Amino acid sequence: MGQFATAIPEKIFFKIGEVCDLVGVQAHVLRYWETEFPMLSPQKNRSGQRSYRRRDVEIALRVKELLYEDLYTIAGAKKKLQTELRESNRLKIVHSESVPKESFIKEVKMPDTQEEQFVGGESVKAEGVLEFEDIEDFQESKPIEMNEDRREALTHLAAQLLELREMLKTKNSEDQSSQQRNYRV
Repeated sequence: MGQFATAIPEKIFFKIGEVCDLVGVQAHVLRYWETEFPMLSPQKNRSGQRSYRRRDVEIALRVKELLYEDLYTIAGAKKKLQTELRESNRLKIVHSESVPKESFIKEVKMPDTQEEQFVGGESVKAEGVLEFEDIEDFQESKPIEMNEDRREALTHLAAQLLELREMLKTKNSEDQSSQQRNYRV
């Protein structure tokens, strides 16, 4: 079984053309696979364009491997894929652009705090609760040095956040237009 490592970019959604390039098949093949493999089900926006998630790309890559390399029939590949998905929630595909092991977020241990307690009708704060004066301690900390890896990680994060914002805007406009249609009826 000659499994090739496929580089999947760090994105939330992929268009059908991008998935075709990654998987190495034409769009009509992907659309056919959607009809045959129920686990390959990209979302469609209101104009009908497919938005594939990373999981869909992984499934498409596995379908191609089963059909083209392992020479399964459609029915056999469907059964094999269903079995694999039941056994494991993740397909074993090598991802590109591996994020460095270094953590960009420092772990902060939370103090043992408890919410305000009422003793004899008066509010008493538990130990470990930060007061306004304690915030000055945080302002004195050194800024984090930006190296190339951190800058790249922040750029990827910003791109994903912008993509999510656009999706939410689209969803909100769809919701508003559907509400307006309901009032007209």
